[in-house]
Amino acid sequence: MPKKILKKFFELESATAILLFAATALALVIANSSISQIYFQTLKISLPLSLDFLQITKNLSLKDWINDALMALFFFLIGLELKKEILIGELSTKKKIALPAIAAVGGVIFPALIFFAFNYNQPQNLRGFAIPTATDIAFAYGIICFFGKKIPYSLKVFIVTLAVLDDLIAILIIAIFYTQNLKILYFVMAFLPLIGLAILNFRKSDKILAYLILGIFLWLMILQSGIHATLAGVLLSLFIPLKINGKNFLENLAHKISPIVNFVILPIFALANCGVKIAGLSFDIFSQSLTLGIIFGLFFGKQIGVMLFSFLAVKLKIAALPSDKGQPILWRQFYSVAIFTGIGFTMSLFIGELSFVQNNTLEDLFEIILDQLKIGILIASILSILFGSLIMYVSIKTAKPKL
Repeated sequence: MPKKILKKFFELESATAILLFAATALALVIANSSISQIYFQTLKISLPLSLDFLQITKNLSLKDWINDALMALFFFLIGLELKKEILIGELSTKKKIALPAIAAVGGVIFPALIFFAFNYNQPQNLRGFAIPTATDIAFAYGIICFFGKKIPYSLKVFIVTLAVLDDLIAILIIAIFYTQNLKILYFVMAFLPLIGLAILNFRKSDKILAYLILGIFLWLMILQSGIHATLAGVLLSLFIPLKINGKNFLENLAHKISPIVNFVILPIFALANCGVKIAGLSFDIFSQSLTLGIIFGLFFGKQIGVMLFSFLAVKLKIAALPSDKGQPILWRQFYSVAIFTGIGFTMSLFIGELSFVQNNTLEDLFEIILDQLKIGILIASILSILFGSLIMYVSIKTAKPKL
């Protein structure tokens, strides 16, 4: 019986979101319990990377391995899914990709502007401008799946596509703005595994081990170069062939790693990054420009940017609203999805860590900053979930024909 229950749970589309909620709750409980010190000290355990033959040395903590290595696999899966959709899926034509692409741009610009408006007189906070620009794919999609078949499939595709695109924009922001002390030698050496991957792709090789070895080498070179190592995951996905000998190689690979990413890596990331000591916090944290910029940027900025850019794209006939059974969906339904893009959660936490942790030598200072950004992200994500669910529920009810 337990095996059947577990199997049914992991088959649920919302299972990943449920696990993320559980991991977040657990992190908050532990961080505010008698074992909180053990929790925080465990994450700081030093696990240095030392490869003398490649002249690679990196002082990494357990938390660094989670954020730099495990999350590279997460971005690898994102890259695979996006490549598939562009080649043969919902993004295979200009018309199909136009709306989520335009909406994603609006959903990045407006949150960043709102964050800047709150923090323009706090230069030390401006590094966090990208925190409210990302959407948590797993959470946003999981919440929508709670509504089951009452939500048009086209809307599910739209939010996943938008989330993938603005997460990729976030990756570019990470690569451009959060790269410190670029080491040219390792940056150039990163092209060696890329050439090897290009050869494997050209030959339609199905040797997963070969891709894995080159992918690890690529990750090491990018890590040592100073660029954030998660970029390696996206780059690796670009060289995975769609089909080999008539078989869906890319799709099968994504299918194999998605359970590891969704049910192991993302919950571990949430557990490691969501611990906030609430007991020591005061209401003053809600008067901090960093916290307010994140809350207003995620909750208001995302929905305003997505809705405004989508509305203009539709009215200018650049794109069309997603359809349900041949009919365009209602704007109020679309609005609820726009609100759900304000669920930043793991992606915003990830960017927040990169924005501030690596740029503060005073431990007490960056702990305060981390608490501010974590509270801001959690509040904004919860508001987006609750308000978006309310609008979605109302739109479903009012869409029903009257008897």
